[in-house]
Amino acid sequence: MSEKPAYTKPLPDLRPEDQPFWEALKEHRFLLPADDTGKPFWYPRKYAPGTLSHTSWTDASGNGTVYTYSVHFIGPSKAYKGDPPHIVALVDLDEGPRMMTILVKDEDGYPSLDPEDVKIGMKVQIVFDDVTDEITLPKFTPAG
Repeated sequence: MSEKPAYTKPLPDLRPEDQPFWEALKEHRFLLPADDTGKPFWYPRKYAPGTLSHTSWTDASGNGTVYTYSVHFIGPSKAYKGDPPHIVALVDLDEGPRMMTILVKDEDGYPSLDPEDVKIGMKVQIVFDDVTDEITLPKFTPAG
């Protein structure tokens, strides 16, 4: 059995207020932060937008629709040099929030989708990319 190569790209800056989000991703569960009425929002933070209420967490389906996308031929750092184009998308989650993500193929290693395979309005679903033992990144793939 071959060993997974070391992950060399930037990793998220983990903060105490978003710990439940990252822990759930490691378990391949998708949580969204929610306000005191239960309405989910994006991005994870200590206080709900527009209020001083503490964030709660709600299970989410991981399903959504591509709102818009951009094809990136040059990565944000040297760690991406030589990689294929990346599809950065805004996805409207079925629960309401809109989040930025990467669109990938649901294959080993989660390679980037081909740009011609992406359409605004296409249905997508979450995949969980275990990039290290501690970090799992949420990415999205066309819904099957």
